[in-house]
Amino acid sequence: MEETHQKPHAIFIPYPLQGHVIPSVHLAIKLASRGFTITFINTHFIHRQITASSSAADIFAAVRDSGLDIRYATMSDGLPVEFDRSLNHDQFMAALLHVFSAHAEAAVAEIVRSGTTPAPSCLIADTFYVWPSKVAKKFGLKYVSYWTEPALVFTLYYHMGLLRLNGHFGCLEAREDAIDYIPGVQSINPMDMTSYLQESDGSSVCHQINFNAFEDVKGADFVLCNTVQELELNTVSALKTKMPFYSIGPIFPIGFTKSLVPTSLWSESDCTQWLDTKPRGSVLYVSFGSYAHVTHNDLVEIATGLLLSGVSFVWVLRADIVSSEDPDPLPEGFREELGDRSKIIPWCCQIQVLAHSSVGGFLTHCGWNSVLESMWCEVPMLCFPLYTDQFTNRKLVVDDWKIGINLCDKKRIMRAEVSQKVGCLMSEKTGDEYRSAMKDVKKGLENALRPDGSSEMNLDQFIKDLKFSIQKKSGGTLGQNKDRLSNGT
Repeated sequence: MEETHQKPHAIFIPYPLQGHVIPSVHLAIKLASRGFTITFINTHFIHRQITASSSAADIFAAVRDSGLDIRYATMSDGLPVEFDRSLNHDQFMAALLHVFSAHAEAAVAEIVRSGTTPAPSCLIADTFYVWPSKVAKKFGLKYVSYWTEPALVFTLYYHMGLLRLNGHFGCLEAREDAIDYIPGVQSINPMDMTSYLQESDGSSVCHQINFNAFEDVKGADFVLCNTVQELELNTVSALKTKMPFYSIGPIFPIGFTKSLVPTSLWSESDCTQWLDTKPRGSVLYVSFGSYAHVTHNDLVEIATGLLLSGVSFVWVLRADIVSSEDPDPLPEGFREELGDRSKIIPWCCQIQVLAHSSVGGFLTHCGWNSVLESMWCEVPMLCFPLYTDQFTNRKLVVDDWKIGINLCDKKRIMRAEVSQKVGCLMSEKTGDEYRSAMKDVKKGLENALRPDGSSEMNLDQFIKDLKFSIQKKSGGTLGQNKDRLSNGT
């Protein structure tokens, strides 16, 4: 067998958002440690943000020194680097929909035609892109779609046509009864679908991305999913009957420690010394992620509720959490009244904070990375989803796995309810059931990552199937490979 079959060369293009870049970097490292050559391509904007906060011109330099073959390149996303993507979300998404594919194709063409050794054999790209299957086909590459969210969210998007046909999506007066016809999903309430699937107007740029991306993924040779098979067994099993779908999560940095590869788009504050002064399990960690915005009223109610709760907390408060034009939306005198009971910071290394012994709860937007990290650290969650997959993730956390509670049960958030729910989660007595459930979930994650665990075996099977597929292609029998693959273990 030729060297190219022994050592696949993957061009890896992550989606240019913080929550997608992190698991993409760690998957790249994991594949490189299994013998892959990786060419990892960030956008100019993502590269500038990471290097500005870390002073690392080549983010993979440290892991390359350890012997991993990870090469690094950058390309445009179609917008000026200085453009405020957070403030102008729709224009950013429009560029990803209409313009980005040309830049991606040019970047792939340059690598393919450069004569690099080994020659590229596959393209790994985020499922939310609308172009990868076409670009991969054009350059004779196998397409590996990387889904960074739970399988439940994947299958809801995958079955948008079925949801529309049954009147649960894409109509002015959508049905409100439970959805019980999605393969592998016993039942789900419409309010637990992703935010885009709850909207009656399906014409926005984000809807167009979703429609096109889930048409494009039908052309994928393989789908990798950052979930654990046993956590979503019925959903994963149903998806595996439709495509080569491999559950390989959770994708974390080696040893769940701060990564050698910088991934943060902002400078990280270190609050370890402050956490060291607090009793075990006494601190609530509060973060609403890297991208979503909170209304000013909701932020004030949450802040006041935290004050009333009497609980110590670390709050990651991005400068643009309400708006890029409102850098300090907290109530007047809030910081002074709290004193040493709180630590309010603009950004941090989340896994370091969650892993600290003094942290006993997490008030979260329910981004999938945050959910997985919280599960690994056995920190129960107080859920406040804001948009996209976060509503579905909340359903998994609260209703299915019972490792968290809702922050507010009404549409309008109230400070008294915030205070009460924080107390419930952090109390030694009332929070015990969530901590107990967390231990079981953590054990499931650990088991999946053992050498004989489902995620490691699925990753092994994917690599075996990919190499077989590449070999068959180079042998001139391209076209019928997919039927011969094992669809994972």
